[in-house]
Amino acid sequence: MEQKTFNTSYAVRDIAQISLMAAIVFVATKLTGIPVGLGYKGFVHAGDAMVFVAAIILRRKNAVIASALGMGLFDLLSTAPAWAPFTLIIKGVMAYLAATIAYRNNYNGESIVNNIFGFIVGGIWMIGAYYFAGVFLDHYLMGFPWSQCWILQATHIGEDVAQVIVGMIIAVPLSKVLKRIKYFREM
Repeated sequence: MEQKTFNTSYAVRDIAQISLMAAIVFVATKLTGIPVGLGYKGFVHAGDAMVFVAAIILRRKNAVIASALGMGLFDLLSTAPAWAPFTLIIKGVMAYLAATIAYRNNYNGESIVNNIFGFIVGGIWMIGAYYFAGVFLDHYLMGFPWSQCWILQATHIGEDVAQVIVGMIIAVPLSKVLKRIKYFREM
């Protein structure tokens, strides 16, 4: 009988990286949340910066899982658990887009301009996806008429844009420093 083997150190390393980065995304979101909006329980946080950092240092697959789990867990444990399923998808795709662009054409996440482009594309996705998710939740969860939902969610676009900009300002130098560390270059 032939015995199959596989590299368990790689699997354990992936699990450790994903778990640690998901925890960092969660903590960054939890500790830096600033409530914004009139009568709305929205907030701006630095969690997106960690999603961008994950895209650069963990690459695509691990960054997607860590970002989705970290932000999804935050929503699940916050006052807005209805957002958790949307957040899992939105933040996962956000990390996917940023990582895909950062590693295209052999850039390997080392080109600042290319990374910023990836962050912008991921940020645009997040802003648009949260807009439509908010409209959906406002209508089906809160019972608002569709016409009001579109307007209500439009008032939160500025907050999301600010969150992406703050995330990029933090992530660009942090990911550059982390990419210089030998451990992250070997990933």
